[in-house]
Amino acid sequence: MSFCFNFDVHADKTNTDDVDGNEVQKGKNVNTGKSMEDNAKPAEPVKKAKEHLPPSDPQFLLTDAVSETVIIGTLPPLLFLNETVFEKTVSERDDGEKILSRTTEQRSDLISGVYEGGLKVWECTYDLLEVIEKEGETFGGKAVLDLGCGAGLLGILALKRGARQVHFQDYNSTVIEQLTVPNVIINCQEDDVDSEDDKEERSKGKTQVGDGCKTKTKEDSPPAKKRAVDPSQQLLARCHFFSGDWSTFLTLVLKKDTPPKYDIIFTSETIYNTAYYPALHDTLHKLLAADGLIYLATKSHYFGVGGGLHLFETFVEEMGVFSVDHLWDSEKGLQRHVVVLRFKKDTRVLE
Repeated sequence: MSFCFNFDVHADKTNTDDVDGNEVQKGKNVNTGKSMEDNAKPAEPVKKAKEHLPPSDPQFLLTDAVSETVIIGTLPPLLFLNETVFEKTVSERDDGEKILSRTTEQRSDLISGVYEGGLKVWECTYDLLEVIEKEGETFGGKAVLDLGCGAGLLGILALKRGARQVHFQDYNSTVIEQLTVPNVIINCQEDDVDSEDDKEERSKGKTQVGDGCKTKTKEDSPPAKKRAVDPSQQLLARCHFFSGDWSTFLTLVLKKDTPPKYDIIFTSETIYNTAYYPALHDTLHKLLAADGLIYLATKSHYFGVGGGLHLFETFVEEMGVFSVDHLWDSEKGLQRHVVVLRFKKDTRVLE
């Protein structure tokens, strides 16, 4: 399968370049000011969940926005805000949680209980996108949850592939408001305005780097600013956005007149902290449809916080609710995995 990036701006670093030898060994770069024991403790008090409505003026969020495009095989192009530009415009952004300034000051990808890494697109997300491309999932008519969504690429793919509804959840409200929602909007906008000429134009002026399996492409010069058009209200109407910890998120959605049951739940790089496993498992258990699937992308181990696939599989086995099957396992460096969870036959009707 092919895999490439289309960069709309020259950048000092990219998401995939973070996967060097040092980064792979570290996993998520946690705040070094905290001990491993401290990082293993969930935040107190919990972060109360809330639902975020799309802005009345969506184009305001895209002012001077610069996006990147990831293309994997036959999947539709996925756009997301350029990480480097995002970091350089921190002072201009609305950030009631102060996570943008704190992560910049502390040079940390994760501050446990404060900021849970949602501003970065982690490499396992790309692994899961590749698996989806291989599996040929189309999502037509399905209800999808992107749990711990960050940039929201997995949910956006489901939206573009015909999902009936897509819910996005992240721990931090700043991530939802400043990253997830704008990413959904620019992808809706792209679907509205792209013609075949646009797609052909994007394929020009790129330099291929790689071994023929994974390639990275880069525009020779920044493009003109995005055309100012209204995003597709039809697509946005299928989306709901939530922030908060998993326990209060679960409570919030279960209070709805018609509590959701999701046919597919995506969750990528969310099992790095063993203290969060009970809340995560409870959320998956109560929100997955009887015949639904949970796609989990993860590393074998997360240094500094202690979680990883083996510990999570052990926890799941002890709970006795889900079966776990491996869809893909990497062979180099710190191993990465994509697994699927489904209800065991005798636990499907449990609430």
